[in-house]
Amino acid sequence: MTVELLIHAIVHQTTILIAHLSTLGGGRAPLAQVATQVFLDLVRELERQGVSRKVSADMFGLGLRTYRRKIQRLSESSTERGRSLWEVVLEFIKARPRTTKEDLLLRFSLDDEAQVRAVLRDLCESQLVIPCESGAKGGYRASSDDELLALRTTQASDGLDDLVVALIYREGALTRAQIAQRAQSDERLIEAPLERLVNAGRVQRASVDGVDTFEARALVIPLDAPAGWEAAVFDHFKAVVTTILGRLDPEAAAKADDRVGGSTYTIDIWPGHPMFDEVSVTLRQVRNTLSDLRRRVSEHNAQHARPKHYFRAVIYAGQRLISEGSD
Repeated sequence: MTVELLIHAIVHQTTILIAHLSTLGGGRAPLAQVATQVFLDLVRELERQGVSRKVSADMFGLGLRTYRRKIQRLSESSTERGRSLWEVVLEFIKARPRTTKEDLLLRFSLDDEAQVRAVLRDLCESQLVIPCESGAKGGYRASSDDELLALRTTQASDGLDDLVVALIYREGALTRAQIAQRAQSDERLIEAPLERLVNAGRVQRASVDGVDTFEARALVIPLDAPAGWEAAVFDHFKAVVTTILGRLDPEAAAKADDRVGGSTYTIDIWPGHPMFDEVSVTLRQVRNTLSDLRRRVSEHNAQHARPKHYFRAVIYAGQRLISEGSD
């Protein structure tokens, strides 16, 4: 019961974060596929941990047959087996100068209508598909190569490159397909950012059995950078999750020492408090000390080859002043 309560609490806090991100700056980020993504990611992770589908079905409160049907329905198009609905809808639109919503519903009549509409909405919001000049009733068309290039350029200026580096830095070495899968994106949309990052030296490319893999050995987002906060948010969140997973591993927990684990320090202060300045200075010093340590280690590593086996120290330092009570 305690673990179940913890899961509910973590999900609640995560949904608060997602809700804030989706409405940031007055925007409205598409959320149609979030529930599907969460379910499928949970399924894949449970399978990766060796949990059988029968046990997984019980964990979701579903019968095994219902569970399998749900995975199949969400993972691929019912009209075209083995391919995602997102993929085949985009391909169908790209093959025609103009496609109406009725055309789509007829072509994918075996799929759930709400899912087809959600995919179409997602494609429009991601600008891979554009409503024709006469509006939605006039149909839809696929974005041209020039329009996609302009979109990629805009995305890059909004911090896409930094986010791709963050994904690779924490997960690498990864193939293009693996990066796209983790970014929940079409593989073609990460081609341009990868090339820019390789050319800039921020990402290293290697070939293993004829397949390109990508690795990033550093991730630094300057405090005053106009873009890249998305990468910083992901990196913070990933560091926290990684640390927690380390403590949940019984074998790792048994060997834990003062180099492994996490602590949350909450200190109540107010203007006029005798240690107000000491707390403020300490917060700044912790960040400066870690930044200086990382810089010196990076300078050393740049002059010495990294061995095949090494340790990565992940240190998460987050801080915030929260106003409590009434004035």
